[in-house]
Amino acid sequence: MEQDIKADRTSNSAHSTQHTALPLTIALAKGRMQDEALHVLACAGVSVSDEALASRRLAVEDERGRYRFVFVKPADVPVYVEHGIADCGVVGRDVLLETEADVLQPLDLGINRCCIAVAARADATGHEVGMLRVATKYPRIAAAHFGARGVPVEIIELSGSVELAPVLGLADCIVDLVETGRTLAENGLVVVETITESTGRLVVNRASYQLKATAVGELIEALRQAVGVGAVTDA
Repeated sequence: MEQDIKADRTSNSAHSTQHTALPLTIALAKGRMQDEALHVLACAGVSVSDEALASRRLAVEDERGRYRFVFVKPADVPVYVEHGIADCGVVGRDVLLETEADVLQPLDLGINRCCIAVAARADATGHEVGMLRVATKYPRIAAAHFGARGVPVEIIELSGSVELAPVLGLADCIVDLVETGRTLAENGLVVVETITESTGRLVVNRASYQLKATAVGELIEALRQAVGVGAVTDA
């Protein structure tokens, strides 16, 4: 990934100084990651006034007018970034794995740490011979996980309250994001397998990385210092 990023920057260095004055548009995932993302950005010197945030507008600027923030659903962050509507974004690795978006991932911010896991009823006695019914908001991740193990599955895609599926008999198990495990426990479920870890990542549009190289580079470096991490080397 680092080589890919370096190649992108080097290939168009002649254009990098032409766009440094343009503000960067940053897409942020609404919900539980938003507050953590705003905190990390503030630590990096990029802050939005409380008044602007309280306005409930979906697009606001930082106090110095260098950045514009748009607040969208998590699954939409990589879409806005990939298509160049936003130059950068902050979104979970779970979303990036599910959408397979064509964006650069220069930095793992380490926020909203959780995992994608397989969970089932605590009193389950095991799966009988036949197709495993899996309820999930992550159909691509679930299919790839069980496919790699040669397990035949029926993927049941849900948009919310996935934990109910095994309780009500809709599915044998679920694939979902797990942070504390409290919701699982409250519904009589337990984690039976962890698929992968997920944290909030900074993502960058490929063209913006070239055309706004100075501004993007400054943002990456400021965030790197704020969270004390290196470049992302995996997908």
